[in-house]
Amino acid sequence: MGRETVGSANQGRLQVEVRTEGPSEVLTPAGELDHHTADLLREPLEAAIARGRTRLVVDCSELEFCDSTGLNVLLGARLRAEEAGGAVHLAAMRPAVARVFEITGAGAVFPVHESLDDALE
Repeated sequence: MGRETVGSANQGRLQVEVRTEGPSEVLTPAGELDHHTADLLREPLEAAIARGRTRLVVDCSELEFCDSTGLNVLLGARLRAEEAGGAVHLAAMRPAVARVFEITGAGAVFPVHESLDDALE
């Protein structure tokens, strides 16, 4: 499986790394995903779909916080990926982030994986 770093974005509280691993586009947000930083994840998700990369894996292992705006970014990407025949997979969620998905029920609409390796299989 080839690894290629496509790019990254940083706005203080959130950094997003984007890379390609086989058929998957892997996005790793690190920090806090909220109203002020949501575009840093939205833009690479939308760009990946526009390039035809519809198997998206969000590695949540470094995501410390996610509010409703961040959740909406992921839900929107999920809809666009599914329209293009793909999916958004979530991997390695920390307990605080997993709780947001549990409380809202959003975890039921995403394939959720214990680890990044599981998501890439």
